Amino acid sequence: MAITKKVTAYYPNAKSGDDITESYLTLLEKEYNSDLKKMLFATSVCSDDVNVSTDFRRVLSRPFTMGGLGGLPYSGFTGMVAFSHHIPDGGDAFIFYGPHIGITDEGELGRMRRIGQKRLTNSCGALMLALERFQSDDDVDTYVPQSVHYDYQQIQLEQTLMPFKNKILTADNPKKAITDYTYTAIDKQIKKLVSMSLNEFHCERIFLLGGVIINTSEEYNDYVDIRNFDVIETKSLEPFKPKSILELDAFKNL
Repeated sequence: MAITKKVTAYYPNAKSGDDITESYLTLLEKEYNSDLKKMLFATSVCSDDVNVSTDFRRVLSRPFTMGGLGGLPYSGFTGMVAFSHHIPDGGDAFIFYGPHIGITDEGELGRMRRIGQKRLTNSCGALMLALERFQSDDDVDTYVPQSVHYDYQQIQLEQTLMPFKNKILTADNPKKAITDYTYTAIDKQIKKLVSMSLNEFHCERIFLLGGVIINTSEEYNDYVDIRNFDVIETKSLEPFKPKSILELDAFKNL
């Protein structure tokens, strides 16, 4: 498929959302004997309506939504604790997270043709807006209080990315760079929140699956570039340290 070549030119390890869903849920069932009917699913992805790339929510019940603009876990510590308290008895926790970026049929990153539209629009719109402000040298710290109150998530997103501003602007592809650095920020925040609330989890395992979602036109499947797949043993006596499943032979053979 032509779109696959365009996606993998930027993300060589990307796979379709359907493939990601089947592969990882099968891995959880067969390698970890996880009961998917008792698994509570959470997401920290952008609130954009295009982010339905995987079928996790069709297999796993009641997704707990942590993310907002850009995919940052805006629900914070309170949200993570609430999620930890909702896991079924004998079940596991599973959190899928990451930013998203569009790609046109011609292979341009940062834009896409959405369902029912002929024109191209930005994806992720919040990240492309942040990039435009960085390029125009706008300072998010100078926003007036009313703006902070009524546009909290966008301003928080830009402040979170501010330490990466120079690297983003000098990258070969700033649109890809701002997306990649957003992934870094989300990954760090999710793991920090899990660490802070670990004692509140009554399940034995927390699975963390993170990656970048690549949105395509409606004729094609969306793709996901997986960046990490970790398991946290909540009863472990060792200090908090996610264990990467990426090193398992079972994962390598997906």
